Amino acid sequence: MAGTAVMAGKAAAVVCGWWARRKAAARRDAGMTTSEYAVGTIAAAAFAAVLYKIVTSGAVSGALESVIGKALDASF
Repeated sequence: MAGTAVMAGKAAAVVCGWWARRKAAARRDAGMTTSEYAVGTIAAAAFAAVLYKIVTSGAVSGALESVIGKALDASF
């Protein structure tokens, strides 16, 4: 019986050690999510600005107007 208690104690120590290391790692990475969101937001805003410039350019604007005009003039 004493052997079983020792084994259970060792298993508990392993789990507690793992849990302590996990919590320490989580504390080190605590500020990481905010910076990741900031970089993602900046990247999304830059992509939106580039897309806006492309869509409002003369060539693309003319092509869109042509496509819409053809769609509206189509006979059914």
